[in-house]
Amino acid sequence: MWEAQLALSTAAVLALFMARWISHRLLDRIGLQKQVANRRLLVVKRFFSLLQLVVTVMLLCIIWGVDYAELMILFSSAFAVIGVAMFAQWSILSNITGSIIIFFAFPYRIGDRIKVLDKDDDITGVITEIGLFHLHIRGDNGEMVHYPNNLILQKAVRRLNSTPTPVTPPSDTQPSSNA
Repeated sequence: MWEAQLALSTAAVLALFMARWISHRLLDRIGLQKQVANRRLLVVKRFFSLLQLVVTVMLLCIIWGVDYAELMILFSSAFAVIGVAMFAQWSILSNITGSIIIFFAFPYRIGDRIKVLDKDDDITGVITEIGLFHLHIRGDNGEMVHYPNNLILQKAVRRLNSTPTPVTPPSDTQPSSNA
């Protein structure tokens, strides 16, 4: 009996390493495609590695005969404690979650000129960095704005041209010469 458990455990650990290798390659490809900073890519990789590790540990517990009900009690209790401990830090968690969403779905890149439409104060500028907690925007007046990731996902954002195009008047409104 233990030989089968050992073989299944070995297969689970090998599957973990394969899943990590494949997910890291996919995330590297997505990171290159979206021109993501290495720091941000590393954070997303760590998140997925932790998730894969938790799934593997749960699988190993089932393989070695830990009762499913006891396992669920253990993990739900651990997540409840973590959830209560992090409740005061909800904004930090929402910014980290926002960073992961931005990694996969944000249509703007570093160097894009954007306008964040906010009812109190519109922000117009160029994205200089997309960090774990904030989007860094260099405003038109030279001021650096650090906009939280969770808020940028909740606001309407308009992409502007990176260089303003000159407006030319129509040909019939050109001044005439009266000499």
